[in-house]
Amino acid sequence: MSDRLYTVLLYSDDQRIRDQMRLAVGTRPAADLQVEFIEAATFDECIRLVDTYEIHLLLLDGEASPAGGIGVARQVKDDRDDSPPVCLVIARAADRWLAAYAEVEATLVHPLDPVTTGATVAQLLRTHAPA
Repeated sequence: MSDRLYTVLLYSDDQRIRDQMRLAVGTRPAADLQVEFIEAATFDECIRLVDTYEIHLLLLDGEASPAGGIGVARQVKDDRDDSPPVCLVIARAADRWLAAYAEVEATLVHPLDPVTTGATVAQLLRTHAPA
């Protein structure tokens, strides 16, 4: 069985956070999954990339400013019937209710644990990404 290549969009206004996300996911979140990354630092750039490219997963920084990942997730979910799955990275576990409002499929909490992050990304890609 050949590995499928998935595209993950990393969104944060902070390059260090995007770097942390990329490192936590890695290029192989599971033995049979390979990912490539594209990045967005602004809300407009994120929406443009979602509209332009085949994105299999959005990994969004809930603490981004001025537009947080929660707002981006909600906008994408409201605008698209075929929204890719969304994983929201939040600062506090108590913020999961906000993630539920944004209709995201999963949440992760800063600081990102590579094992949990990889497993979450792999599960979302297997469950929600098109075959």
